[in-house]
Amino acid sequence: MKLFRHGPRGQERPGIVAADGSLRDLTGLVPDIGGAVLSDAGLAMLRAVDPLALPQVDPATRLGACVAGTGKFICIGLNYSDHAAETGATVPPEPIIFMKATSAICGPNDPIIIPRGSVKTDWEVELAVIIGSPAKYVSEANALAHVAGYALTNDVSERAFQIERSGQWTKGKSCDNFGQIGPWLVTRDAVPDPQALPMWLTVNGETMQNGSTRTMVFGVAYLVSYLSQFMTLHPGDVVSTGTPPGVGLGMVPQRYLKAGDVVELGIEGLGTQRQDVIAD
Repeated sequence: MKLFRHGPRGQERPGIVAADGSLRDLTGLVPDIGGAVLSDAGLAMLRAVDPLALPQVDPATRLGACVAGTGKFICIGLNYSDHAAETGATVPPEPIIFMKATSAICGPNDPIIIPRGSVKTDWEVELAVIIGSPAKYVSEANALAHVAGYALTNDVSERAFQIERSGQWTKGKSCDNFGQIGPWLVTRDAVPDPQALPMWLTVNGETMQNGSTRTMVFGVAYLVSYLSQFMTLHPGDVVSTGTPPGVGLGMVPQRYLKAGDVVELGIEGLGTQRQDVIAD
């Protein structure tokens, strides 16, 4: 099942993708794609709905982030062995955790905004895990039961802010429009193996990233279990699980985004995104 949100920013409404690929409106059936709707019971209720009986959404409509009410946007750093190698970093013994401000969240095709003073705005295609039920001290064996589904995200990063200006990584990760999520929240039953998903990203049509979740150091189940030892994960929380090689930081010479560029990215089964790069 594929769920989405549509409409003007801040006024998004819930939707579902029908079997024929058409977009259908869930307004009136659920308040949004968040909270209790993400529980097993909430998703089961949506599976019982006939999408073709629902009003159609104009395919040209703006798509918002595919999940609402995100309280925590948690990111995992250096979680692909080949990405760690390209940046000259060693694979960490435990997951590197940092937070991305929820104000960075935007729709999958909303522009990447280069912040004022930026000289090193970079791209990162990532698999996002959407939490569906509270997870606290959960085992790795039971971790995926707390996952509502998966989504594509671009963990846009400003490397000078992140690395060269001291302190934690958060300030290089949290600028406005640095967190495109969607187009779809694909429920976990439709993703048999989250560790076998090809992923890619291009800039101006040139392939930059071409990887797979199979090279993750720490897999999805491990990450959900690990994070739940330190904090309760709540419905709507997003865990962005790291990026494969091919980021601008790892290139020789390094390469970064500029106004006028076009970024496109995708993960098999989770859809694609397209972003124009603009200056703030």
